[in-house]
Amino acid sequence: MRIHIGGDHAAYDLQQALITHLREAGHEVVNHGPVDYDAEDDYPVFVLRAAEAVAGDEGSLGVVLGGSGNGEQMAANKVVGIRAALAYSAELATLAREHNNAQVVSIGARFTSEDVAKEIVDTFVSTGFSEVERHSRRVGMVTAYEATRKLPDLPHTPGS
Repeated sequence: MRIHIGGDHAAYDLQQALITHLREAGHEVVNHGPVDYDAEDDYPVFVLRAAEAVAGDEGSLGVVLGGSGNGEQMAANKVVGIRAALAYSAELATLAREHNNAQVVSIGARFTSEDVAKEIVDTFVSTGFSEVERHSRRVGMVTAYEATRKLPDLPHTPGS
């Protein structure tokens, strides 16, 4: 599988470890940077490139990394068509794929050990979307809103 990865200085070492880990597992990894440690770099430069690449590369997945993973997830979610999830456990990575059909996982290097990060990416990459009707319906609502900015209809409730 092709995996696009991008991060920042706060996750530089973890990013390099994950690139090696994923390549050793047989994945094609595209590193969108940084390629050198720079304490003053800005995560959007690299994260947006990784998320754009996933959006334009059907069937690929993405990994974005930073200190907390929060800003990186927010940036990736600004890319049209991308659903990025912050995960700090393999269980969250599973749910992001199975329930939300996330294509990008965000990891906070300051809060996630290398071993746990490897477990998160392995789980994220090996888990598919469940295609359960309620999950498909919900992802469809978010996708439709992204395209039209029209809110989903409110459910009909008795007495309203």
